[in-house]
Amino acid sequence: MVNTALSAKGRRSPFLHHYGDQTFDRLMIQSYDLIKRMTHRALDTKARILDAAEKLFGDKGFDSTSLRDITTEADVNLASVNYHFQSKDSLIDAVIARRSEPINKKRLEMLAQAGSSPTLKQILTAFLSPLIADQDVSLFAPLIGRILATPDVSRIQLFKKHMVPVIQLFIAALQKALPDLNETEIMWRLSFTAGAMAHIMARSVHIQELTGGKCDPTDRPAVLARLVTFATAGFRAKEGQ
Repeated sequence: MVNTALSAKGRRSPFLHHYGDQTFDRLMIQSYDLIKRMTHRALDTKARILDAAEKLFGDKGFDSTSLRDITTEADVNLASVNYHFQSKDSLIDAVIARRSEPINKKRLEMLAQAGSSPTLKQILTAFLSPLIADQDVSLFAPLIGRILATPDVSRIQLFKKHMVPVIQLFIAALQKALPDLNETEIMWRLSFTAGAMAHIMARSVHIQELTGGKCDPTDRPAVLARLVTFATAGFRAKEGQ
C-alpha cells in the first residue's frame, strides 16, 4: 500500500513512527471492512422495510398501516424508516417504484424487440407478460388491488407517476396497429385488458377453487396465452358488437 501518512514536508508522520507501516495498513483494511459491512447492513435494513411495507399495504391498506406496524414487521426502529424514506408517502412511492420499474423496463424492452410495426399480439404480449408470466407477484398482487381500489387521490397520483408514461407508449403502438379504432376506444379496451390481468393476479386462489382445479393459474405460460387470445379478440371486435 502506498504510504499516504506523510507530512506536508515529506517527513514520516508521528503515527507511522509510533505504529509502523504494517499496523497502518492493517488499520486501513479494517476501516474499509467496517464501512463495507455498514453499507451492506444499511441496504439490508432498507430492503426489509420495503418488504414489510409492501406486505402490510397489500394486506391492510395504506391508511390502516402505520409506520409502527412496518417497523415491527421489519424488526427495525422508527429512525431507520425516517432515515431511508423520510415520510410514509415517500415509502409508498418507493414500494410502488421497486415493483413497477423492472416490470415497465421489461415491457418496453419487449415492445422495442418487436420492431417499428409490432403486431397486436406482440403489443399485448409485451404489456401482459412481465406481470403474468415473468414476475413473482405473490406480494405485489394484493398491493396492486389496494392501489386500484383506494379512493385516495394521492395514491392514484403515485400510481400514475409510474405507469402513465409507459401506458402512453402502448396506446401509441396500438393506434398504429389498429388504425380503425380511435384513441378513446383503445384506452377503454386497454383498461379492460388491464382489469382482466389484475383479476388474474389478485384472485388466483379463488379461480382455482371456483373451477374445481380445472383452471390452473399457476401455469403462467398457459394463462398468458389465454389472456392474450382473449384481449386480441376484444381489440379486434367492431365497436358496438
